[in-house]
This record gives sequence, structure tokens and C-alpha cells, in this order.
Amino acid sequence: MTEEIDARGLRCPLPVLRLRKRLAEAAPGARVALLADDPVAAIDVPHFCAEAGHTLEATKAQDDHTRFTVRKG
Repeated sequence: MTEEIDARGLRCPLPVLRLRKRLAEAAPGARVALLADDPVAAIDVPHFCAEAGHTLEATKAQDDHTRFTVRKG
């Protein structure tokens, strides 16, 4: 099951901060999807994952936002 965070309407750094908080509470291997419409998230999310040891499994552009699927490392 993939847990979902709706961060649409939030600006940098709030989407990544919400993702970080949710991953900190999740079990290793858990999958979390972040929905964000801030264009900076396309830079912040991959950087955060690389720094924190998580895996960015998918990035999918939707109509009005981007869906980032992350697996906790």
C-alpha cells in the first residue's frame, strides 16, 4: 500500500518537509507518494532522497501536479 501526501498548493520547502516527516514515521521499505504542484519539488525531492538514502521510484507528471513515489531506505 502506498500512503499519499497531498502537498498541492504548498511552496518550497513545505512539500519535502512533509515527505521527510512521513518517512521518518514509516517502516523501512514503506512507499509514500507525494503530490506537489511546486515546480521546485522536481529538484528538491530527488535531492532529498539522495541525501537521506531513500529511493525515488517514480516521477509522473499529472495535469496540474507531479506525483513522486518514494520508498524509504
